[in-house]
Amino acid sequence: MSAEMYVPHFVVKQKLTMMVNRYEVSESDASGNPTRLMAFAEQKRMAFKEQVTFFTDSGKQRPVFGFKARKTIDLSSGYDITDESGTQIGFFRKDFGASLLRSTFHVEGPGYAGTGQERNQLVGLLRRFTDLAFLPVHFDFVDSSGQPLFSVQRAMSLGDRYTVDVPDPRVDFRVAAAIAVGLDALMSR
Repeated sequence: MSAEMYVPHFVVKQKLTMMVNRYEVSESDASGNPTRLMAFAEQKRMAFKEQVTFFTDSGKQRPVFGFKARKTIDLSSGYDITDESGTQIGFFRKDFGASLLRSTFHVEGPGYAGTGQERNQLVGLLRRFTDLAFLPVHFDFVDSSGQPLFSVQRAMSLGDRYTVDVPDPRVDFRVAAAIAVGLDALMSR
């Protein structure tokens, strides 16, 4: 079964401003070059209850999907991913116990459930205990049988640009995009 909005690869570019993090999500070719803007989002820094809404573009006239924390300031809270009408299409949460050594997230969507972990534990520890913002970030999400769902990768750089590859057609683009932005926003906590 294929997801309603299956996109095999896309990129997420973050732009930092004083009060918000801005994200542009673009479909990409197999080499990771952006081809078409799919969504635009802004995340308020220091929010008590995390919520990010994705729009068709920076004009923010039409919301198309988003994610929202189930609880206020709860480190084990989960995040519901919803479509433009508010219907839940996915869920993710950080596993804080497992994340002490290697950041770990759980994901659910129609027809699958899985776990994503940082690919390299040493890099994860360095990133956690140093202030080296340019370190790579690589997450691999697999289903309960170990089959790849999707991956999120940020190469070593000063700017945040994530490449997302989605080999599993059950994974909706909106779920993978919400989690990619969520990883960026939540890993600093």
